[in-house]
Amino acid sequence: MEEHTNPSNRTANFLKNSQIIILGLCIAGATIGASLIFSKGFLSVTKFMREQITVTGSAQKEIRSDYAVWTGSFSRREPDMATAYAKLGEDLAKVKQYLVAQGIAEKNMIVQQIDTETVYKKNEKGNDTNTIEGYKLKQTVELRSKDVETIARISREATGLINSGVEFNSGSPDYSYTKLDELKVEMLAKATENAKLRAENMVKATGNKIGFMRSAKMGVFQITPVNSTEIADWGVNDTSSLDKKVTSVVNASFSIE
Repeated sequence: MEEHTNPSNRTANFLKNSQIIILGLCIAGATIGASLIFSKGFLSVTKFMREQITVTGSAQKEIRSDYAVWTGSFSRREPDMATAYAKLGEDLAKVKQYLVAQGIAEKNMIVQQIDTETVYKKNEKGNDTNTIEGYKLKQTVELRSKDVETIARISREATGLINSGVEFNSGSPDYSYTKLDELKVEMLAKATENAKLRAENMVKATGNKIGFMRSAKMGVFQITPVNSTEIADWGVNDTSSLDKKVTSVVNASFSIE
């Protein structure tokens, strides 16, 4: 007896098989599409990782010191200790009087302790003997002030105390800038801008342009006299000049688009 298949069953099987085929095609298409997207993304990442430019940017600024430290010393050499000490005291009074006349309050004068040196007679060969010839006493006065112009003037003119009978020696002031942390932030920003500008100019000739900044590393940061050309790998921090030049360097890398 011949077995007949129900037409409705054949239709159901056909639809079921069609759905499986369509689903398979969709999965295959999605897989191919995802592969293309992934490949494109991978190529973009690879390009981003490979194509970059590294440049050095710099910035300069002139500043004036806003804090100064100055020391001056005076001494006496006498045959006996008591006389040397008394005369050194007289000299200290003259030094204080001079500084007050220059606008320095006595409370702002830092007077150091007295240094004492025993002076021995020399023999015919220039060597010390055991015979005491006298005593040399030395004392130092120090000023610390934000009035840098006054300190600079005193350092130049204080040797005029010699005319008053004081054996005075004026040291060179140390000048510094107290807002250095804020200045570093400003200068690093300007050096980074300069690095970006240099990178843009370098890639312009190739028809490309720079993209994201990949990395940045602070280079040398130095403070020199205004007209100095001194450069050091470890940086320079000048304290000898009232007017200074600040130089900041940044090494930066940018992606190329």
